[in-house]
Amino acid sequence: MKAMTSTEFEQNLQRLAEVAVHSGLGLAPGQELVITATLDAVPLARCITKYAYKAGACLVTTLFTDEDSSLLRFRHGSDASFDAAPSWLYEGMAQAYRSGAARLAIAGNNPSLLSREDPDKVSRVNRATSRAYRPALELIVRHEINWTIVACATPAWAKCVFPDLPQDEAMARLWSAIFAASRADQPDPVTAWKEHDAKLHARADYLNEKRYAGLHFRGPGTDLRVGLADDHLWLGGGTTAHNGRYCIPNMPTEEVFTTPHKDRVEGRVTSTKPLSYQGTLIEGISVRFEAGRIVDAGASRGSEVLQKMIETDEGARQLGEVALVPHSSPIAASGLLFMNTLFDENAACHIALGQAYSTCLKDGDSLTPDQLAARGANTSLIHVDWMIGSNKIDVDGITATGESSPLIRAGEWA
Repeated sequence: MKAMTSTEFEQNLQRLAEVAVHSGLGLAPGQELVITATLDAVPLARCITKYAYKAGACLVTTLFTDEDSSLLRFRHGSDASFDAAPSWLYEGMAQAYRSGAARLAIAGNNPSLLSREDPDKVSRVNRATSRAYRPALELIVRHEINWTIVACATPAWAKCVFPDLPQDEAMARLWSAIFAASRADQPDPVTAWKEHDAKLHARADYLNEKRYAGLHFRGPGTDLRVGLADDHLWLGGGTTAHNGRYCIPNMPTEEVFTTPHKDRVEGRVTSTKPLSYQGTLIEGISVRFEAGRIVDAGASRGSEVLQKMIETDEGARQLGEVALVPHSSPIAASGLLFMNTLFDENAACHIALGQAYSTCLKDGDSLTPDQLAARGANTSLIHVDWMIGSNKIDVDGITATGESSPLIRAGEWA
């Protein structure tokens, strides 16, 4: 793979690792780091480990997963296997975070890994995993620790994005797109991220000043009103975790987002991009909300998986996040469907079914679960983003008195 061994590629890989540690993670000297990755991400994981130790990390521990081994469970596992999850592993990760460790995930999973497997078994595995992972996830979503996610090109992912290209060329194209979206192809990516981060904060500050009570999305197949949670806060870019470290959780990121009110969503919405969910591609999603809950749901592909997803628990039919992204974002401008939520959610406005972020509420991290629910925050084992924005979507901000003002027109900020 000539393009993968060039000096330029190696420089970009090193920059991606550096920006992940310094801009994304904000790693503190003496801090431990837990990395999760697939086996295909070993080269990037090693680069990140190097920069983490150079930044003063006390200990770097990487947990690798093998996707081919995951498939063996579906080929040979007993029925009881699909309701099991390694709770001991996730509790160990939670304990590491409680002890002050940072978390870095390297994304790059095969979007179609489980596409041919029994949807019921896939759903059971996802439910068991979500329950077991919850102690660690709660520390992450409450930003108790500094954390970030970056991406690594893998052969299976590259084949899904570029199915008609030879593997070498597909990998080179995907790496190029990752480097561009993550600003690793720029001479000084750390400075580039500081400037981009400031722009996202300015947009969030503008929306917080407006104090809209809701949003109205309109476009082909979409007429959706999303009420916003009481005392909601718009966020974008980086944030200061409770341990005092400033981090940018998602790299790339182009969104500003907040918490919708779980009981104040009305109307129909249609997806504008496919959703890759736990190894299955769901296309043409169309759902209707009444009093905050999905009462009708379907998809042109993967409908059974969609139904299993929204049946995960009571909160899976309600919204936990709404995000605004201009159609001119670098991800959308690339013209690629990444089939990876880390990227595709930054190409378009999106909503998320399931768990809400308490950080998107005023003093949210100090509230009890009942107090969060009273303000409209949703609770669920899942948090699944899917895209509803395009260059044909308009969004209005709705005031408490019912007046509307344009926020987005034809996909761009108004």
